[in-house]
Formats: sequence, structure tokens, C-alpha cells
Amino acid sequence: MNRTLKIAARVLLVLISCVCLILVHLVYPANPGKSSLLKFENFIVLPQGSALNILDYLIVSNGALFVAGLSQGSVFKIVLDANGKPVGNPVFELQGSPEVHGVALVPSKNLAFITRSGKNAVDVVDPRNLQLLQSIPVADDPDAILYDQPANLIYVANADAGLATLIDPDKRATVASIVLSGRPEFPAVDSNTGLLYQNLADTDTVAAIDLTSRSVVGEWPLAPCNKPTGMAIDSENHRLFTVCAGNAKLVVFDLEKHQVIASLEIGERPDTVAFDTTLHRIYAACAAGNLTVIRQIDADKYEVMERIRTHFGAHTLAVDPGEHTVYVGYASLFTSPRIAVFSAPINKRVEESRRWSESALLLESPDR
Repeated sequence: MNRTLKIAARVLLVLISCVCLILVHLVYPANPGKSSLLKFENFIVLPQGSALNILDYLIVSNGALFVAGLSQGSVFKIVLDANGKPVGNPVFELQGSPEVHGVALVPSKNLAFITRSGKNAVDVVDPRNLQLLQSIPVADDPDAILYDQPANLIYVANADAGLATLIDPDKRATVASIVLSGRPEFPAVDSNTGLLYQNLADTDTVAAIDLTSRSVVGEWPLAPCNKPTGMAIDSENHRLFTVCAGNAKLVVFDLEKHQVIASLEIGERPDTVAFDTTLHRIYAACAAGNLTVIRQIDADKYEVMERIRTHFGAHTLAVDPGEHTVYVGYASLFTSPRIAVFSAPINKRVEESRRWSESALLLESPDR
């Protein structure tokens, strides 16, 4: 009996130690792991709103980084300098109801549109000072959001409702809705065709939407992708990239042939993806705690270059296309949430551009 109690005590001690280690890891986010491709610059520390702080979408535009604080309901604005680094210490904050997801900016009108699934609304704010202007009621679960300039429409993916809401930024009102065949996760626009692509998480498909006719014009499977989440488009090469939360993959979809042409293993629970068109790099943030960097060798060939250790729950990112700065949002427990800032060293930028140029020349060679 004494032996049994001793074994039980040791097992309990091991379990308690594991829990303590996990808590320490969550409470004290360490610096990211070493990388040969990116240089970790610093953390942008955000105000702590609650015990658990989870971030959602990030967007970089017009010299500022906007961050959606999912769990606490705040939207943060960080002013950036010409090199993509924070200017001073102030972080501007717009407080609101929990479950804030995305921010879409309309710079020409000095407007920003913010999705809040907690109250099924899209808030309209002035991005210069984060002043709330009005709130637009929408269908259930507004999540991802973007602004399409040619159509002059705000597009909102309503996940639970299985539809998309279209908002006129001039009228600041809903003007249409588009019924989808599944649960919309993330949209992206192909600048070549003007079509908006919307992946559907529960059917593992991607739908093409014509915003002019406000209708779905096609839908195709993304297999082997299971539960597609984040998405990005390389319009020049007619390629769509989506990460797959259900099976830790990134798939490459040919927008002309309407089929998946490549699949790569990445980190567990990937959520967001971004494409650097100049460096021909794809970045995927994975909630299990890594940032996967993929090189686009040519339009049809891709390779995983690096998996950089980040932090558990660091599932969202944004890339500044001008400065090639990468921002990764860190969740936190009992401490302030933060944004990890990475820069791409100039020598690495030149190397990647040279590799892409060489690959492109080989593809165009008449001997091939």
C-alpha cells in the first residue's frame, strides 16, 4: 500500500510539474527561436485587458499596424516608422465588446471597419484616432473582413450564418448578402481578375465570388487540405495559398486550372498565412508555436525553409510588403499580449530575389 501511495505521489508530482512548466511558458513568452532567414527585433507590448489575452487578425497599412484583441474586445493601433518599427511607446486602443476579429481600412475615406461577433455588428471608426462613428448590425458571427477598392465594397465573412455581407462604405450600410455553401473562413482578392476567393472550412473548398454581380461563380475542392483557414494570393503567378488547421498543411491552388498543385507539411494548427511578393516567401503562423517559412522556387515548386519557434497560441501574422517586416501576434496568460517583430536582413532579401530570377529564367528557356 505504501509503495502504491509513493508511486501515485510521484505521478502527481510529475503532473503538477508539467502543469507549472506550461503555465510558466504561457505567462512568460520567451524570445523566438533562432532563424537564419529572419532577425528578431523586439516585442511590441500591448495593454493587458484580462487574465487570458488572445489576438486575432493583424493588418499593416499607411504606416500603422492594427491589431484585433479577440478576447478583450480592443483594437490596437501602433504607428510605424519608415522601416516598419514602432514610433515611440504609445499604443492607441479602442475598447469594445469581446470577440473582435478583423479590421478593414478604407484610407481614401479615413474609415476603418471592425468585425465584432460578440454583438454581430461591424463598427465604423476613424483610423486616425480610433473614434467610434457608428455600428452596423450584420448576420451571425462576422469574422474575416476586407475592403475591395474596385468594387468599393466591404466584404464580411459571416461564419455561423454561412454567408457574406456586403457593406457600402459611403452609405455605411449593408447593401447585399451572398449565400455560401459552407462556413466561410478567410477571403482574398485576385488583383488580376478582380474575383474574390473565399475558403469554406467545413467543406474543404474554395469559392470564387464576383463582387460586381454579387454572386458565386465557381467552387472547387482543396484536397488534401482539411479545414482551410488563412489564405493569400500570388496574383502574378495565379496561385492561391491556404493553410489547413485540420491536418497541418499548406496547399497551393492553381487559379487557372482550378486544382491543387502542391501540398507541404507545416506546423500544427496553422491559422494565418501571408505572401511576400518580392522575396517570394510564404509565412504561416501556427498556434502550436511556430512560424513556418516557405520558399517559392517557381510558380509550381515550393520548399519549407525553416520553422521558427514562437509561442503557444501565436496564430496570427501580417507582413509589411515594403519593408518585408513580419509581425506575429502572441497570446498571453496573466501578462500583456505582444507582437513579435522580425526583419528580413538585406543579404537574405538579395539572395532570395536572385534564386527566384534564376528559376524564372530556367522556366522561360526555350530548351525546356
